Amino acid sequence: MEALRLRMSFAAAFALLSLLTAFVLPSPVAAQGPAPSPSSDGVAVDQGIACLLMLVALVLTYIIH
Repeated sequence: MEALRLRMSFAAAFALLSLLTAFVLPSPVAAQGPAPSPSSDGVAVDQGIACLLMLVALVLTYIIH
């Protein structure tokens, strides 16, 4: 019975030490670099929409005349 109590106290001490170490020491994985810049910005999308609208206006002008 004494061996079981000793084993349980070692297990509890190990668990407590593990939790303390996990919370106190910083993790090297947590340090991340800045996020990458977006591959396409809003200007390219706006220019694409403007080009499409100009093409629609050209087709409508051609059909009306």
